[in-house]
Amino acid sequence: MCFMLYAGTINPIPRKSFDQEAPNISVQSLAESARDIRSHFSRPEVQGIGSTSDCGCDFPWVMLQNGGWPTSEDAEKDEWQKASEHFNREMLVELLRTINEDSLELYGIWAGDYAKEPQSREQISVERILDPGFFFKERGFYEVTL
Repeated sequence: MCFMLYAGTINPIPRKSFDQEAPNISVQSLAESARDIRSHFSRPEVQGIGSTSDCGCDFPWVMLQNGGWPTSEDAEKDEWQKASEHFNREMLVELLRTINEDSLELYGIWAGDYAKEPQSREQISVERILDPGFFFKERGFYEVTL
């Protein structure tokens, strides 16, 4: 199962396919199987944002456990994972900064759980994503100020 990150915007984000030979951030149109995710967004355009693993697994994320999320200190990561997360943070923020809007919405969820309601809602600045202590919460919904 994969962690997925979805973005809600006023205007569509230009699509960018995943390239196995040069992994980077990708932007995909919403798949038919994920159509239920739309109900969580207030913005008309919803698209999937892929990391260097194609899905969202290479973004920094934490899993919902016993009604909460572990802190960044509890998330055990090796050096390769930390480097990958750092690269993906930077590429995501770079992408989001190209969007000509004041804010956008992000929702992180496991593939297939699209109808599940968010378990947390936060307002963050786009710069917060660059913080090494920031992890997308599973079923966390973010209003991101650009």
